[in-house]
Amino acid sequence: MLPALSHVRNWVFDLDNTLYPASSDLFGQVDARMTAFVGDLLGVDPEEARRVQKQHFHDHGTTLSGLMRTHGVDPHAFLGYVHDIRMDVLAEDQRLVRLVALLPGRKLVFTNGDQPYAERVLDRLGLGGSFERIHDIHACAYQPKPHAAAYQSMAAAFGIDPAESLFADDMARNLAPAKAICMTTLWVDNGSEQAGAAADEAFVDHRTADLGDWLEHILEERA
Repeated sequence: MLPALSHVRNWVFDLDNTLYPASSDLFGQVDARMTAFVGDLLGVDPEEARRVQKQHFHDHGTTLSGLMRTHGVDPHAFLGYVHDIRMDVLAEDQRLVRLVALLPGRKLVFTNGDQPYAERVLDRLGLGGSFERIHDIHACAYQPKPHAAAYQSMAAAFGIDPAESLFADDMARNLAPAKAICMTTLWVDNGSEQAGAAADEAFVDHRTADLGDWLEHILEERA
């Protein structure tokens, strides 16, 4: 293993646009349904609905968190609606399945989505048996990434030492709180939405455009 990664015992991965290519635009379907949900809830046109949706996302971490705080939205109803999407844009990724299996230590998922949705995505990718546990938005008590409490609850729930853990996410802003608790960070810089936050060397330890390529690299280095 690369010397900079020899301490890693726990490999924690975001789900959307991290474990599958952003180019599949799976999350684009979720995004469109969030806009539709906001439009129906507020009785506004799609343009205004999207503005409100993105404002909540930037201000609260997720659209859901903003809607819960400002409109008392039921999280189960919201998540059931926005995750009612087609999975056929995803293909099984045998290379990623093989590489994740080769990583030494525990493999875990940390997502702002919910567990049923995460399981559907993982199954579609062939990764259904690759991860020990999933820490979702319900387990975070609806305090999503990048709120510090989400990372603390994740580490406690998984029973991991952050200093022995790596966290990979496609959003640079979600890496700062991980670094703050001494996690090693990997930015999957694949062109997905960055929430207005630029990557910073202070909290981005590693960077890749493709998770599979990066894992292949570090495992080759180990060999």
